[in-house]
Amino acid sequence: MPLDQTAILLELEPVVASNLDRHLALAKEWFPHEYVPWSEGRTFDGLLGGEPWRPDDSDLPDVARTALIVNLLTEDNLPSYHHEIATLFGRDGAWGTWVHRWTAEEGRHGIAIRDYLTVTRAVDPVALERARMVHMESGYANDHPDEVLHSVAYVAFQELATRISHRNTGRATGDPVAEQLLARVAADENLHMVFYRNLLAAAFDLAPDQAMRAVTDVTAGFKMPGANIEGFGRKALSIALAGIYDLRQHRDEVLAPVLRHWNVWDRTDVGAEGEKAREELAAQMRDLENQAARFEEKREARKQRGR
Repeated sequence: MPLDQTAILLELEPVVASNLDRHLALAKEWFPHEYVPWSEGRTFDGLLGGEPWRPDDSDLPDVARTALIVNLLTEDNLPSYHHEIATLFGRDGAWGTWVHRWTAEEGRHGIAIRDYLTVTRAVDPVALERARMVHMESGYANDHPDEVLHSVAYVAFQELATRISHRNTGRATGDPVAEQLLARVAADENLHMVFYRNLLAAAFDLAPDQAMRAVTDVTAGFKMPGANIEGFGRKALSIALAGIYDLRQHRDEVLAPVLRHWNVWDRTDVGAEGEKAREELAAQMRDLENQAARFEEKREARKQRGR
């Protein structure tokens, strides 16, 4: 019989506790203010009568600016993410300790990125604040709010996707300060990914059919947590065209290595339901390969036309 959600939480709690200890031993303390070039700042117009923002205040490439805004707005929705995982995982025991620690670490990311963007005048602060208000008012809702394994599978993929996006955004800026900041943020995201990846690895040993179904469902419906940002489709396309985060990276650098870590293709402990889910997952990966190849062809054709 499949395990119910309470049983899954109870069975996995020792794994949460051991991985929490591992995480705390590896996590490095860092301070957002140390990554911001404060001496470059100057007062904006408004109450203090400074200089209005101008598009030429910063030399950042437009696509890097777009990616930074998307990354920041995604981080801004942290209250919604906290609500979702605290509701599902609980606020007691090892699960609760992890929920609060994860939230505290994630909170640094938005602080540091916003301070960098504001001080360097890389974005219009009024437009950024309006976008933050709109995005946070829309909130975030888990696609599988009552499914522990689906949620763990999602965040295992999503944390790795976010790590890659932050690192590539840093490189795209051409600014050593921004690259150093986003590399630091990405390091946090990597540790978070490892935590969730290890947790679902244990879930595969505990309930292989349920874990396989969760992974298959999440892979099929995966979207980034910032997908409801206003104009996200247009922004995501420009980010993909620049090679910051595209379908190829999603398939080959996010999904494929995590699936290998869980040994999904060679497991012998799945039953009929798990095998059915695995066949669906294999079909999804083949379809993503075809989509990624088509996108790469179109991107290359676009580059050729540009030349």
